[in-house]
Amino acid sequence: MKSLLLVLALVSGNMFSQIDPNVTFLNKALSEGDAITVGTFFDNTIELTLLDKQTMLKKDAAVNALKDFFSKNKPRSFNAVHQGSSKGSASHYTIGDLTTTVGSYRVYVYYKSADEKIVIQEMRIEK
Repeated sequence: MKSLLLVLALVSGNMFSQIDPNVTFLNKALSEGDAITVGTFFDNTIELTLLDKQTMLKKDAAVNALKDFFSKNKPRSFNAVHQGSSKGSASHYTIGDLTTTVGSYRVYVYYKSADEKIVIQEMRIEK
């Protein structure tokens, strides 16, 4: 049993040590409530869900909506819980917990890799 736990710990450590630096930067921006930095990763059009409101927005409008959300829900921390890739695809995801002054939210980020940069195509922040 101890050896199984050790193997799982090593695999988990390896998995998270190989995370794209852009994802680490994105996670930090979410933790700080920095909508402008998060927006630098947005695609030209993004599907953005904030609580129960789902919309397709242009990049600038999505950044403004995220700024508004962060102004009402000041982030304290963001903890990535799951990260991975779609098999045989350049699509990736991060799922994490956003703790704010108002409460906790689950964050889902779906992105692709393009030219050594991540491009967010969908972001959901749900209660």
